[in-house]
Amino acid sequence: MTTIYDQPEDFATSALEGYASVYGRFVRAVKSGVVRSTPRPEGKVAVVVGGGSGHYPAFAGYVGSGLADAAVAGDVFASPSTAAVARVCRLAHRGGGILLGYGNYAGDVLNFGAAAERLRSEGLDVRVLPVTDDVASGPADDHLARRGIAGDLIVFKIAGAAAEEGRVLDDVEAVAKHANARTVSFGVAFGGCTLPGSDEPLFTVPKGQMALGLGIHGEPGISETAILPASALADLLTHRLLAERPADCHRVAVLLNGLGATKYEELFVLWPQIAARLSAAGLEIVRPEVGEFVTSLDMRGCSLSLLWLDDELERLWCAPCETAVLVRRDDHVLADVLPEEVEDILVFPQASGAARAAGRCIATLIERLTDVLHAAEAELGRIDAQAGDGDHGQGMTRGATAARSAADAAVAAGAGAQSVLAAAADAWADRAGGTSGVIWGVLLRAWSTALSDDRTLDDAAVVAGARLALDGVMRLGGAKNGDKTLVDAFVPFVETLEMVFGETRSLQQAWTRAAAAATTAAEQTRALTPRLGRARPLAERSIGHRDAGAVSLALCAETVAAALRDPRL
Repeated sequence: MTTIYDQPEDFATSALEGYASVYGRFVRAVKSGVVRSTPRPEGKVAVVVGGGSGHYPAFAGYVGSGLADAAVAGDVFASPSTAAVARVCRLAHRGGGILLGYGNYAGDVLNFGAAAERLRSEGLDVRVLPVTDDVASGPADDHLARRGIAGDLIVFKIAGAAAEEGRVLDDVEAVAKHANARTVSFGVAFGGCTLPGSDEPLFTVPKGQMALGLGIHGEPGISETAILPASALADLLTHRLLAERPADCHRVAVLLNGLGATKYEELFVLWPQIAARLSAAGLEIVRPEVGEFVTSLDMRGCSLSLLWLDDELERLWCAPCETAVLVRRDDHVLADVLPEEVEDILVFPQASGAARAAGRCIATLIERLTDVLHAAEAELGRIDAQAGDGDHGQGMTRGATAARSAADAAVAAGAGAQSVLAAAADAWADRAGGTSGVIWGVLLRAWSTALSDDRTLDDAAVVAGARLALDGVMRLGGAKNGDKTLVDAFVPFVETLEMVFGETRSLQQAWTRAAAAATTAAEQTRALTPRLGRARPLAERSIGHRDAGAVSLALCAETVAAALRDPRL
């Protein structure tokens, strides 16, 4: 939902005013639009673009050197008026004529076309360029009937680069139309957009579904299908576009576009899948762009645009430009060359046969921990979400999975007990991230220092390692018993382990009772008020709920206790 505004009817005007205030180094505000604020030579072709508001950075964000000279803005999803288009064109004109670019929508076609006729009657040479890249809105043999979506930026970039070179209007128009004919786009939406002042989206997508072939003005897609994982979504997007690949094309410019409410991280997850499929098709990717370029207010979704390159189009696509949304530096300025990343080579101290057997035992324990934590991921996340960010289950699963892989690799390399646990500790911390990641990394690393790579696994060393692990966690995090953290379960675990082992000299008995003590203590964290850790900012809200860190530690302790009772271990 669009939520930040004063009066809904003033949304577009207020947004344009704010944009011009922020980006005065590129634009200056004029009535119904912006014009380029940087110097432009007399006689230059003026590239003027525009359409309705609600699509930022289209179209004002395209104004700057090497791209557009001005942009006209209508109300939200509404074409600017004929008078507004003509007014901005007159301000942008530098004597070389005007190329007027817009998406191929009825209101834009009428208003931009009428403005062009009005300006021609005043003696100005004006050409029109409707962008027609959306493959979902028309067949390949009727390209000019298609809508314009994210291909707008690609076509306008080519036109702007040609105009910046000082080429005459005929040439700028010709290369821009050539780019339009070789640009294709296809999009999907996971949810509709909501106009300022409205409580309901312009369209909805059923839960678990996505719309295919959407427009950018709140139009629903042409069909719906189940939401796909990134790999399958990449297949869908690239397949639709590769079907229109010219036979002579081996290079492609690529634009992966977010529609307004899709996170950049999601686009970055999708991008390698798309790149792999284009490369597999024999295409060389040239200067790809991933981000938001043509949006639709708060719509959730994305689109993929391709420009089939030839030598001239590639040169213009890569040409320098500087705008709020796109910056290209001169290709003659080379970036620093970084050394290639070298994979870590696993080298461990020579271990005795007994220590290697102990290392295999530790790897088996970590395997069981991983399975249990994976099964408990949702519940740990639910507990954490009561007064935290709800990611504890995911973090523990990621950490344990990485630790399992590292332990297996260490065992395969012939490592002993100390090295296997240390490798698992480092992998856990590296992959889990966040507070729990570093805590468990320190915990397992400290515990590993009590073990050995040249002798068998000693029960007393295991108990001593527990104390080292607790001391390391408390020293690093500063938590004490009663702070409502993992320490509240870890302290009774270690104290019980030491006490019972001292009495019985049985690690199995000691660990079983220690795990039970940790479980009881984790349950008792319901009554505590957090003074440290994830729940502290929401202290009152956390009362009555267990601490997720304490619960996960107790769960791990119980898992190891069960394994120690297993004669197969």
